[in-house]
Amino acid sequence: MKNKPILIVMLTYNDRTVDDAYEIFDKCKDSKAEYWGFKEESLPPEKMKALYRYMKECGKTTVLEVVAYTEDKCIEGAQLAVECGCDILMGTIYSDKVNEICKANNIKYMPFVGEIAGRPSVLSGSIESMVAEAKSYVDKGVYGIDLLGYRYTGDAFELNRRIVEEVNAPICIAGSVDSFRRLDELAAISPCAFTIGSAFFENQFEGTFAEQIDKVCDYISSRCGEPAYV
Repeated sequence: MKNKPILIVMLTYNDRTVDDAYEIFDKCKDSKAEYWGFKEESLPPEKMKALYRYMKECGKTTVLEVVAYTEDKCIEGAQLAVECGCDILMGTIYSDKVNEICKANNIKYMPFVGEIAGRPSVLSGSIESMVAEAKSYVDKGVYGIDLLGYRYTGDAFELNRRIVEEVNAPICIAGSVDSFRRLDELAAISPCAFTIGSAFFENQFEGTFAEQIDKVCDYISSRCGEPAYV
């Protein structure tokens, strides 16, 4: 039996943090999810810091995902992750400077691969080039890869499978995990982690926010073995 992918709950809708993220987390802090995060937009930095502090107080592992496509904006996102005391920085186009910032501050860096545009993000490019790109970043010492697999304009399942099988690092499948069919696909290939944000807000898994979280955690557990650790 394969390892269980970890659910990272993202308090985001259409790639932006929701205004009531703090209140939603407070209501769901006792759910089965141990990994929580959101995007660099649209909460003010002080509200972001307060929410991350609260998550830490509740024993959660914290994630900031930065949707940025220029090095300056990516560096800003990395510095924000430092200021917020995040455990994991996901996203950004790869940058040596961002990698250095993360290493210096004990933050696990998981950059994007492929050709990415827009917000919500759309991923394009060949599978072969993305496999090679991911391997090159791992060689530079990144912790893992943020793969927008279900935002891919091509064969999403094949992309996800190839990256997970061929890249020797933790892979997080981020974005548009919005059905039990896609959970089945993730269980089959067993990435390290996956994110869900908008699908919870759209009630794709039916129930309150906390009930949906637990339902997804239980569903993945029923199909996999022990969890990996991001």
